Amino acid sequence: MADEVVTRIPTELDGQRADKAISVILGVSRSVARTLVDGGATLDGVPMKAADRVSAGAVLKTLSPPSSDELEPQPIEFDVLYEDEHLAVIDKPAGLVVHPGAGTGSDTLAAGLLYQYPDIHGVGDSGRWGIVHRLDRDTSGAMIVARSADAYTSLKAMIERREVERVYDSLVDGEFSAPTGTIDAPIARDLDRPRRRAVMAEGKRAVTHYQVIRTFTNENCSLVAAKLETGRTHQIRVHFAAIGHPVIGDKTYGKKTTRAQSPRQFLHARTIGFRHPVTGEAMNLEAPLPADLQAVIAKLSSG
Repeated sequence: MADEVVTRIPTELDGQRADKAISVILGVSRSVARTLVDGGATLDGVPMKAADRVSAGAVLKTLSPPSSDELEPQPIEFDVLYEDEHLAVIDKPAGLVVHPGAGTGSDTLAAGLLYQYPDIHGVGDSGRWGIVHRLDRDTSGAMIVARSADAYTSLKAMIERREVERVYDSLVDGEFSAPTGTIDAPIARDLDRPRRRAVMAEGKRAVTHYQVIRTFTNENCSLVAAKLETGRTHQIRVHFAAIGHPVIGDKTYGKKTTRAQSPRQFLHARTIGFRHPVTGEAMNLEAPLPADLQAVIAKLSSG
Protein backbone atom coordinates (compact mmCIF):
# COMPACT_ATOMS: atom_id res chain seq x y z
CA MET A 1 0.00 0.00 0.00
CA ALA A 2 1.31 3.45 -0.91
CA ASP A 3 2.45 5.80 1.86
CA GLU A 4 0.34 8.84 2.69
CA VAL A 5 1.64 12.40 2.50
CA VAL A 6 0.20 14.85 5.05
CA THR A 7 1.21 18.49 4.82
CA ARG A 8 -0.11 22.05 5.00
CA ILE A 9 -0.59 24.24 1.94
CA PRO A 10 2.18 26.89 2.02
CA THR A 11 1.34 30.58 1.71
CA GLU A 12 2.79 30.87 -1.78
CA LEU A 13 0.26 28.34 -3.13
CA ASP A 14 -2.81 30.03 -1.64
CA GLY A 15 -5.61 30.14 -4.22
CA GLN A 16 -3.96 27.76 -6.68
CA ARG A 17 -5.71 24.79 -8.28
CA ALA A 18 -5.44 21.55 -6.32
CA ASP A 19 -3.59 19.72 -9.09
CA LYS A 20 -1.04 22.53 -9.42
CA ALA A 21 -0.49 22.70 -5.65
CA ILE A 22 0.11 18.94 -5.42
CA SER A 23 2.41 19.13 -8.44
CA VAL A 24 4.58 21.77 -6.76
CA ILE A 25 4.55 20.22 -3.27
CA LEU A 26 5.42 16.69 -4.43
CA GLY A 27 7.53 17.64 -7.45
CA VAL A 28 5.42 15.63 -9.92
CA SER A 29 3.74 16.40 -13.23
CA ARG A 30 0.23 17.87 -13.37
CA SER A 31 -1.07 14.59 -14.84
CA VAL A 32 0.34 12.61 -11.90
CA ALA A 33 -1.08 15.22 -9.51
CA ARG A 34 -4.55 14.81 -11.07
CA THR A 35 -4.25 11.04 -10.62
CA LEU A 36 -3.51 11.61 -6.93
CA VAL A 37 -6.54 13.92 -6.62
CA ASP A 38 -8.73 11.25 -8.20
CA GLY A 39 -7.18 8.69 -5.85
CA GLY A 40 -8.78 10.29 -2.82
CA ALA A 41 -6.75 13.40 -1.92
CA THR A 42 -8.44 15.56 0.71
CA LEU A 43 -8.12 19.14 1.97
CA ASP A 44 -9.02 19.54 5.63
CA GLY A 45 -10.70 16.16 5.35
CA VAL A 46 -12.88 17.08 2.35
CA PRO A 47 -12.37 15.22 -0.97
CA MET A 48 -11.05 17.45 -3.75
CA LYS A 49 -11.35 17.87 -7.49
CA ALA A 50 -8.39 18.91 -9.64
CA ALA A 51 -9.88 22.35 -10.33
CA ASP A 52 -10.66 23.15 -6.69
CA ARG A 53 -8.75 26.05 -5.17
CA VAL A 54 -6.61 25.47 -2.10
CA SER A 55 -6.12 27.74 0.91
CA ALA A 56 -2.88 28.45 2.75
CA GLY A 57 -2.67 26.50 6.00
CA ALA A 58 -5.21 23.83 4.97
CA VAL A 59 -4.10 20.24 5.61
CA LEU A 60 -3.56 18.22 2.45
CA LYS A 61 -3.67 14.43 2.55
CA THR A 62 -2.76 12.39 -0.50
CA LEU A 63 -1.08 9.14 -1.42
CA SER A 64 2.62 9.33 -2.28
CA PRO A 65 3.29 9.52 -6.03
CA PRO A 66 3.91 6.11 -7.62
CA SER A 67 7.44 5.17 -8.55
CA SER A 68 8.24 4.65 -12.20
CA ASP A 69 7.78 1.12 -13.52
CA GLU A 70 10.51 1.69 -16.09
CA LEU A 71 13.98 1.91 -14.58
CA GLU A 72 16.67 2.27 -17.21
CA PRO A 73 20.09 0.84 -16.32
CA GLN A 74 22.89 3.42 -16.26
CA PRO A 75 26.66 3.14 -15.62
CA ILE A 76 26.90 4.77 -12.19
CA GLU A 77 30.17 4.62 -10.25
CA PHE A 78 30.20 3.12 -6.75
CA ASP A 79 32.53 0.82 -4.85
CA VAL A 80 31.50 -2.71 -3.88
CA LEU A 81 32.53 -3.79 -0.37
CA TYR A 82 31.13 -7.33 -0.69
CA GLU A 83 29.06 -9.33 -3.16
CA ASP A 84 27.73 -12.83 -3.71
CA GLU A 85 24.76 -14.31 -5.56
CA HIS A 86 22.35 -13.23 -2.81
CA LEU A 87 23.40 -9.70 -1.88
CA ALA A 88 25.91 -6.91 -2.23
CA VAL A 89 27.17 -4.28 0.19
CA ILE A 90 28.11 -1.11 -1.65
CA ASP A 91 29.71 2.19 -0.69
CA LYS A 92 27.31 4.87 -1.89
CA PRO A 93 29.01 8.11 -2.91
CA ALA A 94 27.66 11.44 -1.70
CA GLY A 95 25.48 13.37 -4.14
CA LEU A 96 23.78 10.26 -5.49
CA VAL A 97 20.03 9.77 -5.01
CA VAL A 98 19.18 6.17 -4.11
CA HIS A 99 16.11 5.72 -6.31
CA PRO A 100 13.79 7.74 -8.60
CA GLY A 101 11.33 10.01 -6.85
CA ALA A 102 9.92 13.51 -6.91
CA GLY A 103 12.21 15.58 -9.13
CA THR A 104 14.66 12.74 -9.82
CA GLY A 105 14.14 10.25 -12.64
CA SER A 106 17.63 9.24 -13.74
CA ASP A 107 21.24 9.11 -12.52
CA THR A 108 20.26 7.18 -9.40
CA LEU A 109 21.91 4.38 -7.47
CA ALA A 110 18.98 2.15 -8.47
CA ALA A 111 19.85 2.67 -12.14
CA GLY A 112 23.50 1.89 -11.43
CA LEU A 113 22.61 -1.28 -9.54
CA LEU A 114 20.47 -2.51 -12.43
CA TYR A 115 23.37 -1.82 -14.81
CA GLN A 116 25.90 -3.72 -12.68
CA TYR A 117 23.52 -6.50 -11.59
CA PRO A 118 20.95 -7.08 -14.39
CA ASP A 119 19.57 -10.09 -12.50
CA ILE A 120 18.32 -7.73 -9.79
CA HIS A 121 15.31 -6.83 -11.96
CA GLY A 122 12.17 -8.09 -10.23
CA VAL A 123 13.74 -8.23 -6.75
CA GLY A 124 11.67 -6.05 -4.43
CA ASP A 125 9.79 -2.94 -5.50
CA SER A 126 9.46 -1.67 -9.04
CA GLY A 127 11.76 1.21 -9.83
CA ARG A 128 14.01 0.45 -6.86
CA TRP A 129 15.02 -3.15 -7.46
CA GLY A 130 17.07 -4.73 -4.67
CA ILE A 131 16.98 -1.72 -2.34
CA VAL A 132 16.13 -2.66 1.25
CA HIS A 133 17.08 0.62 2.96
CA ARG A 134 18.23 4.08 1.95
CA LEU A 135 20.76 6.81 2.58
CA ASP A 136 20.11 10.51 1.98
CA ARG A 137 21.49 11.93 -1.26
CA ASP A 138 24.37 13.75 0.43
CA THR A 139 25.14 10.95 2.89
CA SER A 140 27.84 8.48 1.83
CA GLY A 141 28.65 4.99 3.00
CA ALA A 142 27.65 1.36 3.38
CA MET A 143 24.34 0.04 2.04
CA ILE A 144 23.00 -3.49 1.68
CA VAL A 145 21.43 -4.49 -1.64
CA ALA A 146 19.45 -7.71 -2.17
CA ARG A 147 20.19 -9.71 -5.32
CA SER A 148 17.62 -12.47 -4.82
CA ALA A 149 13.97 -12.45 -3.78
CA ASP A 150 14.64 -14.61 -0.71
CA ALA A 151 17.45 -12.31 0.43
CA TYR A 152 15.23 -9.27 -0.10
CA THR A 153 12.43 -10.66 2.06
CA SER A 154 14.84 -11.72 4.81
CA LEU A 155 16.79 -8.46 4.84
CA LYS A 156 13.63 -6.33 5.00
CA ALA A 157 12.44 -8.42 7.95
CA MET A 158 15.81 -8.08 9.68
CA ILE A 159 15.70 -4.31 9.33
CA GLU A 160 12.15 -4.26 10.66
CA ARG A 161 13.29 -6.33 13.67
CA ARG A 162 16.27 -3.98 14.15
CA GLU A 163 18.78 -6.76 13.56
CA VAL A 164 20.95 -4.70 11.20
CA GLU A 165 23.54 -2.60 13.02
CA ARG A 166 24.42 0.72 11.39
CA VAL A 167 27.05 3.14 12.69
CA TYR A 168 27.66 6.57 11.17
CA ASP A 169 30.50 9.05 11.52
CA SER A 170 29.25 12.62 11.86
CA LEU A 171 30.81 15.97 12.63
CA VAL A 172 28.38 18.06 14.66
CA ASP A 173 28.37 21.57 16.02
CA GLY A 174 29.37 22.15 19.64
CA GLU A 175 30.91 20.11 22.45
CA PHE A 176 29.25 17.48 24.65
CA SER A 177 29.23 17.36 28.45
CA ALA A 178 29.24 13.53 28.43
CA PRO A 179 31.14 11.12 26.12
CA THR A 180 28.07 8.99 25.33
CA GLY A 181 24.34 9.52 25.12
CA THR A 182 21.01 8.45 23.65
CA ILE A 183 18.47 10.58 21.82
CA ASP A 184 14.99 9.07 22.14
CA ALA A 185 12.59 11.44 20.37
CA PRO A 186 9.73 10.65 17.96
CA ILE A 187 10.00 11.93 14.39
CA ALA A 188 7.22 12.90 11.97
CA ARG A 189 6.85 14.76 8.69
CA ASP A 190 6.92 18.54 9.17
CA LEU A 191 3.42 19.65 8.15
CA ASP A 192 4.62 23.13 7.19
CA ARG A 193 7.60 21.84 5.17
CA PRO A 194 6.66 18.43 3.74
CA ARG A 195 10.16 17.45 2.60
CA ARG A 196 11.51 17.90 6.10
CA ARG A 197 11.10 15.90 9.30
CA ALA A 198 10.84 17.16 12.87
CA VAL A 199 10.73 15.88 16.45
CA MET A 200 7.00 15.72 17.22
CA ALA A 201 5.06 13.99 20.00
CA GLU A 202 2.78 12.29 17.47
CA GLY A 203 5.70 10.95 15.43
CA LYS A 204 7.13 7.45 15.18
CA ARG A 205 9.60 6.33 17.83
CA ALA A 206 13.18 7.12 16.88
CA VAL A 207 16.31 6.27 18.89
CA THR A 208 19.91 7.27 18.19
CA HIS A 209 22.86 6.28 20.41
CA TYR A 210 26.08 8.24 20.11
CA GLN A 211 29.66 8.28 21.32
CA VAL A 212 32.04 11.23 21.06
CA ILE A 213 35.14 10.19 19.14
CA ARG A 214 37.00 13.50 19.22
CA THR A 215 36.37 17.10 20.20
CA PHE A 216 37.83 20.04 18.26
CA THR A 217 37.64 22.77 20.87
CA ASN A 218 39.13 25.52 18.69
CA GLU A 219 36.39 25.05 16.09
CA ASN A 220 33.60 24.21 18.59
CA CYS A 221 32.64 20.90 17.02
CA SER A 222 32.74 17.17 17.76
CA LEU A 223 33.25 14.02 15.73
CA VAL A 224 30.72 11.43 16.89
CA ALA A 225 29.82 7.83 16.10
CA ALA A 226 26.03 7.55 15.84
CA LYS A 227 24.37 4.14 16.08
CA LEU A 228 20.82 3.79 14.81
CA GLU A 229 18.34 1.76 16.82
CA THR A 230 15.55 2.83 14.45
CA GLY A 231 15.79 4.09 10.88
CA ARG A 232 13.52 7.09 10.36
CA THR A 233 13.98 9.47 7.45
CA HIS A 234 16.72 12.05 8.25
CA GLN A 235 16.91 10.57 11.78
CA ILE A 236 20.49 11.46 12.70
CA ARG A 237 20.23 14.94 11.19
CA VAL A 238 16.93 15.70 12.93
CA HIS A 239 18.00 14.25 16.28
CA PHE A 240 21.30 16.12 16.56
CA ALA A 241 19.66 19.37 15.45
CA ALA A 242 17.00 18.84 18.11
CA ILE A 243 19.58 18.67 20.91
CA GLY A 244 21.45 21.73 19.65
CA HIS A 245 24.27 19.89 17.85
CA PRO A 246 23.31 20.01 14.15
CA VAL A 247 25.41 18.17 11.58
CA ILE A 248 28.09 20.40 10.09
CA GLY A 249 27.34 21.23 6.45
CA ASP A 250 23.65 20.26 6.67
CA LYS A 251 21.79 22.86 4.59
CA THR A 252 18.37 21.66 5.75
CA TYR A 253 18.70 21.22 9.51
CA GLY A 254 22.05 22.85 10.24
CA LYS A 255 23.10 26.34 11.29
CA LYS A 256 23.73 28.93 8.59
CA THR A 257 27.13 29.77 10.07
CA THR A 258 29.50 27.55 12.07
CA ARG A 259 33.20 27.77 12.77
CA ALA A 260 33.81 24.35 11.24
CA GLN A 261 32.96 23.95 7.55
CA SER A 262 32.21 20.94 5.34
CA PRO A 263 31.52 20.82 1.58
CA ARG A 264 28.37 18.76 2.31
CA GLN A 265 26.63 17.33 5.34
CA PHE A 266 29.29 15.48 7.33
CA LEU A 267 27.48 12.16 7.61
CA HIS A 268 28.96 8.83 6.54
CA ALA A 269 27.62 5.30 7.08
CA ARG A 270 30.87 3.75 8.27
CA THR A 271 29.88 0.21 9.25
CA ILE A 272 26.98 -2.14 8.71
CA GLY A 273 26.60 -5.46 10.51
CA PHE A 274 24.08 -8.26 10.00
CA ARG A 275 23.63 -12.02 9.63
CA HIS A 276 23.81 -13.24 6.05
CA PRO A 277 20.17 -14.01 5.16
CA VAL A 278 21.07 -17.34 3.52
CA THR A 279 24.25 -18.65 5.17
CA GLY A 280 23.74 -17.11 8.61
CA GLU A 281 27.35 -15.88 8.59
CA ALA A 282 28.06 -12.77 10.67
CA MET A 283 28.79 -9.91 8.27
CA ASN A 284 30.48 -6.68 9.29
CA LEU A 285 31.48 -4.33 6.48
CA GLU A 286 33.20 -0.97 6.72
CA ALA A 287 33.22 1.90 4.22
CA PRO A 288 36.28 4.13 4.63
CA LEU A 289 35.75 7.84 5.25
CA PRO A 290 35.71 9.47 1.78
CA ALA A 291 38.32 11.98 0.69
CA ASP A 292 36.13 15.09 1.06
CA LEU A 293 35.39 14.32 4.71
CA GLN A 294 38.96 13.21 5.41
CA ALA A 295 40.04 16.66 4.23
CA VAL A 296 37.67 18.31 6.73
CA ILE A 297 39.16 16.30 9.60
CA ALA A 298 42.71 16.99 8.41
CA LYS A 299 42.05 20.74 8.39
CA LEU A 300 40.51 20.63 11.88
CA SER A 301 43.45 18.58 13.17
CA SER A 302 46.01 21.06 11.87
CA GLY A 303 44.22 24.08 13.37
